Amino acid sequence: MPNAESSTRPAGQRMFVLAIRIQEMPLTEPDYFRYFAAGPDVRRWGVGLTGAGRTCVPARSPYPPARHPADHDFTWEHGRVLEALQLVYIVEGSGIFESQATGRCHLEAGNAVALLPGVWHRYRPDPDTGWTESWAEIQGPLVNTLRRAGVFAATRAVRVIQPESGFEEALAAVHLRARVAEGSFDPELAAVAFGLLAAWEKAGRVQPARSRMLKAISAAERYLADQLSAPVNVQNLARQLGVGYSHFRRAFRAHTGFAPWQYVLHLRLSRARRLLAASDATLDEIASRLGFSSGFHLSSAFKRAYGSSPEHWRAELAASRPRKGE
Repeated sequence: MPNAESSTRPAGQRMFVLAIRIQEMPLTEPDYFRYFAAGPDVRRWGVGLTGAGRTCVPARSPYPPARHPADHDFTWEHGRVLEALQLVYIVEGSGIFESQATGRCHLEAGNAVALLPGVWHRYRPDPDTGWTESWAEIQGPLVNTLRRAGVFAATRAVRVIQPESGFEEALAAVHLRARVAEGSFDPELAAVAFGLLAAWEKAGRVQPARSRMLKAISAAERYLADQLSAPVNVQNLARQLGVGYSHFRRAFRAHTGFAPWQYVLHLRLSRARRLLAASDATLDEIASRLGFSSGFHLSSAFKRAYGSSPEHWRAELAASRPRKGE
């Protein structure tokens, strides 16, 4: 149960304290598991944590451990089908995973498995090694949304977790909160569940062979955001970052959804909208600040992107605001 002091802190301060406690967690955590009811608040928030646990299974031990609810228990012979999403991370040891979509896969320390709702599966540690598993169960409309978007796919249930994905830290945050949370819906449990979903998605994009390129892309994003008014030479930028131009351009598009120049244009137009809304600057002044050659070129790009001219957009925004004294 949370103590009185922690329950009276503002939410932002409590999350800061949570981050500090994650850094102070012991390297070896005691086993536990907890389940939480998936009440109406889960649907209202879009996501909720409905279970979490960590278990060390010694070599030659029965699996799965006893005491889990009947709808979560299973045998190797029959497997099981869950109604919720579970993310299982193998901390130590090795074993096997099998589902209708993947067939049989080898698991080892550093692998994570997404057990999707409605998909038959089974898994177990290698009897010679045992394993330590760390898991979280998540429900809510957001899970279905992410499945439709391809973030979760039955054919890509197993992932190699790289340290830079933040997945282990996100799972640690889940456990830290789940161990002390009350049985009713807890918005902070929903927050750490969302963080874990984000870390899973990031883990799918961070691969060992691509880590250098991803670092280059992150550096390029920061540089381009800081240099909006400067001319853009993507070939020179790739050279400065130590990566090949063609590979960089393709990887940048895959990572951001934009080619490098389109990314710059998107940032410039987003900044232009903020300046149009918050200042009386003319189009030529805004164009000069954001690297457009003239107000005319800014206006043309703005209209292509948003379907109306900057002047019309600014006038509509002004008309929608309440007048003084109203």
